[in-house]
Formats: sequence, structure tokens, C-alpha cells
Amino acid sequence: MGMYYNDQALTLYHARCEAILAELPDNSIDLIFNDPPYFRVKNEPWDRQWDTADGFIAWLGGLCVQWRRVLKPNGSIYVCASPDMSARVEIEMRKSFNVLNNIRWVKDQGWHKKADEDALRSYLSPWESLIFAEQWWADDSAEDGAGYYSQCKALHKDVYAPLGRYIQLERERAGLTRNDVEVGLGYISKIDPTRGTALCYRWEEGSSLPTKATYLRLRALLNEHAPGDYLRREYEDLRREYEDLRRVFSADINRSDVWNYPTVPPAPGKHPCEKPLTMLEDVIRATTKPGAMVLDCFAGSGTTLRAAKNTGRRAIGVEMSERWCDYASGRMGQETMFDVFAAA
Repeated sequence: MGMYYNDQALTLYHARCEAILAELPDNSIDLIFNDPPYFRVKNEPWDRQWDTADGFIAWLGGLCVQWRRVLKPNGSIYVCASPDMSARVEIEMRKSFNVLNNIRWVKDQGWHKKADEDALRSYLSPWESLIFAEQWWADDSAEDGAGYYSQCKALHKDVYAPLGRYIQLERERAGLTRNDVEVGLGYISKIDPTRGTALCYRWEEGSSLPTKATYLRLRALLNEHAPGDYLRREYEDLRREYEDLRRVFSADINRSDVWNYPTVPPAPGKHPCEKPLTMLEDVIRATTKPGAMVLDCFAGSGTTLRAAKNTGRRAIGVEMSERWCDYASGRMGQETMFDVFAAA
């Protein structure tokens, strides 16, 4: 068990994911994409490790704590789930993350095509879930009790602080207090019109950025109070810098949480849970920048790693089956039959 494949961008470990997760640094991963066992969906030993659904969910919850630790404050995570377990997986994830969507991947092929429609007593479920989440900005009373919120909040402020510090220095150079700025711009308390709303403080600590209109009004206010050519940096430069530091998200490809990617066609040696390469490429493009680090704790046949390579990202994969480690390693440098079928 150990490193199975490594190049400048991709690393694949032959191991259980718990062992590798324990070695990864805090706040080191931009995107986590996990397609874990679904619990008794496949007739495979890895999908039948647990006697009960409660045991499976408890295991997944323990992984969520580690995923939360290694994910950057502005990172994203996707966890795949079956229709039967989707709700329970989402509830468990909500203990560690802020769930943004429970995406439905509607499949053109699957067991629903073989169902005896006359014998049905409920509706078919021709879909799988991808639960999409970000870091959860809760307080330290959260269940993990590890003070993670404080750690992330401190790192968040370190990242955004330079922009806020620029506004603060310009305000101080003009000789105005935060309250002067808020009252001068009309951001006043409903109870006391002489007091501001602490909005300027949020700008300066780096937790938010003023709009372009407010930025220009702030520039005029400072110059009116003490002419001195304040806030010379153009707003768009500041905004781009701010956007570069936020959680990446682009809806250019998928604007809905209902997806219709074709399933991977049957082929000799196909992984039983193969995800479409195009879907993984779109996920990575939508929620990371080029050069980002992607983690897949259940690498299987290496689709996530291959998608990361195709899109100019880096990736770490973990797979406990040596057979699939061998297959995925070969896939890193060349096309496979699966890629050709998926592109057809």
C-alpha cells in the first residue's frame, strides 16, 4: 500500500482513503470529488462492508470531518449518492458543510430500464445524486468541537485582508472614522441615525467588498473631507482580485441542478461505477481554476484524475483496489476504450 503513480500533476495512492486523508495538510485541497460506495447497490465487497445503513452513514460522517479539514475555506466538495441514500447522505454532510445543491444526474441507462412496470408500487428513480457543498461557516459549537470555524475564519481574513487594509489606510489618511464613513454614505442604524451599521468594518476586515457605486461614493466622500486623491485603484482591479479569492463557481455549462450526461457504455473491464469523463471535466471547470488541486478518495478507474489532467489541474487519487490502480495509472497518459466510447 502506498504511492502507485506520480507525475508533475497527478498522484495516485493504493490505500484506503482514511490513511491518506490523515496525512494531507489542513486547507490544502481546492476541490473534493468523491464517488464512495452507495451501500448495497452493487454486488461488490466494497459496497457491502456495513451491516446497516446507520453504520454506512457513520463511516461517511467520519470522512466528512476529514474532508472538511483538508478543504480550503474557498473550496468545493461533491459527494455522489444513490436515490435510496441521497437524503441521509445530505443530512450527514450538513453536519460538516453548507450544502448548496443536491444535483440529480438523470441517467439514460440503468436498472430502471429493466424494471417490470406492471409490478411497480412506487415511481422509478432514474437518477443519482451529486451533493454539492462548501465550507460551513458555523461557530465552534459545531459537533466536531475542534475550533475549525475559528481556524477557517482566521485564514479567510488573511486571504481577504489586503483589500480591506487598502480601504482602511485610505480612510485613515483622510482622517475619518468608520462611523463617519457609514453615516456619510447613509448606512445608518434604524435606532440611532448618528450610528453606522458596521459595514465599513466588514469591508476593512475583508469579509465583504463594496459595490462599484459605493466604492465611487466612498472615493468622493474621502476627497470631499480632505482632498488627497484617495482610492486611486480602479474598482474593477479590486473586484477581480476579490473574485479570484472567492469560492470558484461558473454556471456557464450547467445552470440547473438537473444534469443529463450520458452514462458510460458497457465495455470489457468497465468499472461498475464509471462516471462520464465529460461530466467530471465540467465539474472541475465550474468549481476550480487552472492549477487547482483536486482530491478523489475513491479513484476507481481514474476518471477524476484524467479529467483534472485534461483541464490543466492537479489531482490526488486514492484507490484501495490494485486492479483499478493499475488501470487508472495507464489511463493517465493515454486514451482508453472508455474515453473513446464516452466521446462518441
